[in-house]
Amino acid sequence: MSIPTRIVDLIGAPTDVGAAHRGASMGPESMRVAGIHTNLAALGLRVHDNGNLAGPPNPWLPPVDGYRHLAEVVAWNEAVHEAVYGSLQTGHIPILLGGDHCLAIGSISAVARHARESGKKLRVIWLDAHADFNTLRTTPTGNIHGMPVAILRGRGPDALTRLGGQTPAVGPDVVHQVGIRSVDADEKKLVHADGMRVFDMRQIDEFGMRKTMRKALADLDDDTHLHVSFDVDFLDPEIAPGVGTTVRGGPTYREAQLCMEMIADTGRLGSLDVMELNPACDQANRTAEVATDLIESMFGKSTLLRLKGTPAG
Repeated sequence: MSIPTRIVDLIGAPTDVGAAHRGASMGPESMRVAGIHTNLAALGLRVHDNGNLAGPPNPWLPPVDGYRHLAEVVAWNEAVHEAVYGSLQTGHIPILLGGDHCLAIGSISAVARHARESGKKLRVIWLDAHADFNTLRTTPTGNIHGMPVAILRGRGPDALTRLGGQTPAVGPDVVHQVGIRSVDADEKKLVHADGMRVFDMRQIDEFGMRKTMRKALADLDDDTHLHVSFDVDFLDPEIAPGVGTTVRGGPTYREAQLCMEMIADTGRLGSLDVMELNPACDQANRTAEVATDLIESMFGKSTLLRLKGTPAG
């Protein structure tokens, strides 16, 4: 019996309305220039480039009542939600090309909605240098790209927390964060109280990426939808300088490759965000090329032929 061809939808969301720095709005085109379409197609995937979503421009104003650009963030996330949900409803794998990480509110609320309606469990692997769990009370800047996980957990403005039709959009056991190494002082207390799984860089240093990812991916089965939210600042800035919020001490290229290969080994990847790529901070599109290479590994590119669900060694 032949294996059906997986169909991937590339969905561009060219905005930096939630970010502290301008430039992430150029991320989708940077990924296209790096060859994400042709490289995934070479793996046997059928790739549809759905172009870019439309939304309001970045007004670049100070916070109002604690939030920067809330109306614009809501508009972009509504567009993302509908696009990602529509892709999932057709049985495709949406890849959201950001854009700043506030857009994960729209994508993950759509994935959670789809999982509920399909009777599936949900696991979100959040690859990031930051916990992104600030709230109106704790944020030092008002930038909403520092708040998406808190909002998905029901802490934030109603227009965003209710986006997927259920508040909170996900439970504390759904999100597993990997690579964390920058958390604001008050934000730490919220993360601890929430109870979600956080595998910070100390754990990766002490136990290695292999053991860390085994824990992060534990208990996945045929009834689990796996979503990966990949903030490119997850990577060490030595290999990925093209982000607006670099944090030293991230995963090396080989550690990141192993992380992606282990995600591929599950055979469960159902949707993906690629966030915070900022060509204005990059060197000759180097970071987009690294990100594209890692995404290929996430979709099964490997040195040797491996069976799905069969780890190396």
